[in-house]
Amino acid sequence: MSAQVVEFPRKEPSLAPILSLTATAMNSVNSVILDRMQSEIPLIPALAGHLISGGGKRMRPMLTLAGAELVGYGGTRHHRLAAAVEFIHTATLLHDDVVDGSETRRGKETANIVFGNPATVLVGDFLFSRAFELMVEDGSLKVLKILSGASAIIAQGEVDQLVAQRRIETSEERYLSIIGRKTAALFAAASRISAVVAECSEEEEEALDAYGRNLGIAFQLVDDAIDYDTGTAEMGKDKGDDFREGKMTLPVILAYARGDAEERLFWQDAIAGFRIEDEDLEHATRLIQRHDAIAATRERARHYAQRACDALSIFPENKARAAMVEAAQFAVSRGY
Repeated sequence: MSAQVVEFPRKEPSLAPILSLTATAMNSVNSVILDRMQSEIPLIPALAGHLISGGGKRMRPMLTLAGAELVGYGGTRHHRLAAAVEFIHTATLLHDDVVDGSETRRGKETANIVFGNPATVLVGDFLFSRAFELMVEDGSLKVLKILSGASAIIAQGEVDQLVAQRRIETSEERYLSIIGRKTAALFAAASRISAVVAECSEEEEEALDAYGRNLGIAFQLVDDAIDYDTGTAEMGKDKGDDFREGKMTLPVILAYARGDAEERLFWQDAIAGFRIEDEDLEHATRLIQRHDAIAATRERARHYAQRACDALSIFPENKARAAMVEAAQFAVSRGY
């Protein structure tokens, strides 16, 4: 009699390895963040703290810390630079919520709702300034060039997204260009600077850049899928925000391209802002499900996540590399 094959349940990818890998260094980063968000103007730390304490994954600074572990960096410069990365990210979130008119993020009221738009924009500017102070204090012109360049690219991506808003003709190519700028640029820069402070080769810098860039695209693709996925848990912003704001994300682009004439008319009205009620969102979600647009979006995310993992192949196999690979796998499989 042949032996019975026992199949063990497949372990779901998790952020636990990268969280464990970077935990000690992240404590130092958090100390820098707490110190540098202080001001003699009480509104500034109150508003900044409202968002920073909101329970985000801190993915971007985590990449700087994990990259430093990967290349064996033994110093502490990356702690302050990781804080600069988080300040850049937080500033963009504050500005985004004002531009989008968002009301909640991670289950909490957004800063613009609590404190008003003018204060939110100005505190975002304050955090950008703190980020640049930290870069200058580091003293590396190369680091300054990478992070300042990323900041400019993010702004261009946000402007391009604004221009593309409510434009049904937005192509998949343009969509990928937008998310490559507004999301992936900071992932790439955050990863690359760890190789710079460790004085690694150009090849290693580019490998970490490619890891972060592809991870960032995968991460945003999944975010955009989650916005229409009724089977997922709560995410960072209100479910349906993208729909009501007329954003042409990949699930919509695919559903529109695959739809019949009647469905296309619905999408044209919805993206133009004429169909934004709850029942319209439900109908949009059904159409997206009907044409497997969420599955297709996640499949594209898996492609970019694999490219991120492949970029790390030039580094020796170690605990840091395994954690970064699993973080990329988690980015695709997550439901929040």
